[in-house]
Amino acid sequence: MDLELDLERIGALIRDLKPDLVALQEIDSVVTRTNAVNQASVLGDITGMDAVFGEFMPYQGGKYGMAVLSKWPIVSSKNHRLPDGEEPRSALSIRVSSPKTSRELEFVGIHFYMTETERLAQARALSAAYEDTNVPIIIAGDFNSEPDSPILAHLAENWDFVQKGEDHFTFSSYEPVKEIDFFALRPSTAFRVIDQYLIDEPVASDHRPLFIELVW
Repeated sequence: MDLELDLERIGALIRDLKPDLVALQEIDSVVTRTNAVNQASVLGDITGMDAVFGEFMPYQGGKYGMAVLSKWPIVSSKNHRLPDGEEPRSALSIRVSSPKTSRELEFVGIHFYMTETERLAQARALSAAYEDTNVPIIIAGDFNSEPDSPILAHLAENWDFVQKGEDHFTFSSYEPVKEIDFFALRPSTAFRVIDQYLIDEPVASDHRPLFIELVW
């Protein structure tokens, strides 16, 4: 937010949290505006995590989309195309294996956009894409929708959203007034929430990073 492109700063923020899984939005891959680097790969190198990029659309000689990082072994990945809005959108999922038990879970990064009608169509497509998934699922990201929206009401039919408590506004990072970033779990009985909080970081991102600690 200080107009400085600094992947090391963002990577250091992630690395210091020591996460197992990370969902990242607004990621460029070899795009002119961000010095033509593969941002997901660079952030993976900085954090020591495996990176997967999910394309939304071609942009400035490269691709624009999102990414997920994992410290756990990645069994498979898929970039599920969601209904288009003003910009194309997808849900980027990785299936990972617990290094302790070898059990598998699905981790899904999302970034819905833009109108309520578009986001509701994307939410419905997300539900359909994972309807038959037979392992626990975590969805994380920018839903661009507030808690009382039809988008979250629809998704709540299939997933349980982790409640944040009194400190719940995620946007903007420098003047928080909205809660639009969430974690959702299915089935909730597979997880126990140990801790969750928002990180005050008004420079590295325009959203407040959301951290959750789970026992699975």
